Amino acid sequence: MSEARDLLVEIGTEELPSSELLALGAGFAEAVEVRLSEAGLAHGEIAWFATPRRLTVRVDALAAGQTDSTETHRGPPVSAAFDAAGGPTKAAEGFARRYGVRVEDLEHRTQGKAEYLFFEEHKPGRATAELLPELVAGAARAIPAKKRMRWGVPGVSFPRPVHWAVLLYGEEALEAEILGIPAGRQTFGHRFHHPGPIALAVPEDYAGQLEQTGWVMADVSQRREAIRTQVERVAAEVGGTAELDAELLDEVTSLVEWPVALAGRFDPRFLEVPPEALVAVMKDHQRYFPVRDSEGALLPAFITVSNIASEEPETVRAGNERVIAPRLADAEFFWRQDRRQPLEARREGLRAMVFQRDLGSLHDRGERIAALARQLAGQLGADAGAAERAGRLAKCDLLTEMVGEFPELQGLMGGYYAAADGEPESVALAIADQYRPAFAGDALPRTTEGRALALADRLDALVGIFAVGQGPSGDKDPFASRRAALGALRILIECELDLDLVRALTDAAAGYEASVGAHEAVTTVFDFAMERLRTYYSAAGYGPDEFEAVLARRPTRPLDFAARIAAVRAFRNQEGFASLVEANKRIRNILRKSEAGSGAELDPRQLADEAERALAAGVEALEHEIEPLLSERDYPAALRTLANLSAPLDRFFEDVMVMAEDPALRANRLALLERARGLFLRVADLSLLQSDA
Repeated sequence: MSEARDLLVEIGTEELPSSELLALGAGFAEAVEVRLSEAGLAHGEIAWFATPRRLTVRVDALAAGQTDSTETHRGPPVSAAFDAAGGPTKAAEGFARRYGVRVEDLEHRTQGKAEYLFFEEHKPGRATAELLPELVAGAARAIPAKKRMRWGVPGVSFPRPVHWAVLLYGEEALEAEILGIPAGRQTFGHRFHHPGPIALAVPEDYAGQLEQTGWVMADVSQRREAIRTQVERVAAEVGGTAELDAELLDEVTSLVEWPVALAGRFDPRFLEVPPEALVAVMKDHQRYFPVRDSEGALLPAFITVSNIASEEPETVRAGNERVIAPRLADAEFFWRQDRRQPLEARREGLRAMVFQRDLGSLHDRGERIAALARQLAGQLGADAGAAERAGRLAKCDLLTEMVGEFPELQGLMGGYYAAADGEPESVALAIADQYRPAFAGDALPRTTEGRALALADRLDALVGIFAVGQGPSGDKDPFASRRAALGALRILIECELDLDLVRALTDAAAGYEASVGAHEAVTTVFDFAMERLRTYYSAAGYGPDEFEAVLARRPTRPLDFAARIAAVRAFRNQEGFASLVEANKRIRNILRKSEAGSGAELDPRQLADEAERALAAGVEALEHEIEPLLSERDYPAALRTLANLSAPLDRFFEDVMVMAEDPALRANRLALLERARGLFLRVADLSLLQSDA
């Protein structure tokens, strides 16, 4: 078999959807890799390339063919393969005929207690060049896409119509048809800079040849970095810093083949509009990068990335400035128009907006949120009146022109409109922060009133949605309940709000009519939240056993849960950790197996052994010593103190027979162990920890 060669597969298309380009490129590479593995073809590194007009996979050092293989086939038993005269039966002849050999060519082998006919079939491996056409065509058909299109080729679909295909194996262009298009060695460059064909020599030169000759940066990482560098440089030239978020950078990378960054400007009067609205226009509508000054304020400038190196860049710049001006004017109009009436005036309109069929309108939801926010704010020592007012106005911006055009600005624009209406700053900030945190790593509400409102919003939704049976199922989460629960937990823990979650959920349920059954959903929602907490602590690096040890105590205050699990984590590094964990496991197992002694009172008169008297004395002393520590939630100190029981427990298990024949003695010793275990359970169930972690 000849040496391994590199493989190059390219599918040239009309402009692919930018939102899917990176997934399509990676998906194509994965599909090729899977099929090479299934075919048993050894290979080196796999790289993929993607531009708006092409998806490409390069496979290094692809084996020239499959290795030869031998397959063993077992036939009928010898006793059934030959008759009394020694002649072959139909069973033997049929087995031989299946593999195109004579009966006498078959082997006799003993397997187990019987002797069988066997045939060793030698299969020569197929050449890679022979396998590739169908393998690549299958991979192309398997590319994941949200939508597929059909064109003039019957029975073929792809995210966009295909115009050319390349299939190179080393220097050889293989004859094949990919998605109805004959493959060859010709690719095509940039639509404007080099629209003609480019003959590819070998796969290794693909990216360099396409860039140098065709004006196409095929490598996604290279193109993304080129855009980043250019945008940063151009932003500095206009005296600012570009707002380079990863999502927009990826999308712009997926829109161009030859990036050229240019600065544009807009009328400074538009800076009177809330900056978030201007940024939404630039990013969402135009895919421009906003520019900020050293203080973080928006400059009247933007960076656009063109897909052409124009000989007249000023013309390109002017065109982009003309395009964005009416968009910004629309935002300015919405801002002015929306302020012609206060948020309060829109409350009645919320009656016509349904939150959920069984849970009423957004007006109803606003009233529930307002009442709950007032309760929570009162418990947190915040301005209850401001929290309630913010709750009543929280959803009113959904009826504004600005939020209608930019839904992602809901809440935020409500804060701006509330401030413009003369509402107190605490009310405006609470409204603006009601959806925080909206995603992982997002900022938390800035004020206590805002935290009360954000909690009220999430807890009301969770209780109601679960009450009507619309909670998450599998990968479906129509009301984003998982995000809501995790957001509420983050607020409680990271803002250090000492609220009882069960009580807060019960208060939320009280806002619903009895017919909804919200109170019955409280326990379900709490358990659901605890599972989200598992995810939260797993992401923070905590072990599942640490989480389970605290969850076993079922703390209803997330802030208390945080204190306990941090203490358990720290306890792992304490001297005597492993010994105490093993002792707790042993106590748990003894008590679980024993039916006697459960709940029995410890009788000091029954303490017959010195070791059990020492343990009893230690337990009694520590019960008094850790009480103030527990009341202050100084769980690390409590666990350090409880570590003093390590030696008495070890001695107890060495010297004392717990399951004594005397029932009274046995019950008393079990009661002593229950009392000792109860001390540890005041913090966590240490028996659930892995002592070798």
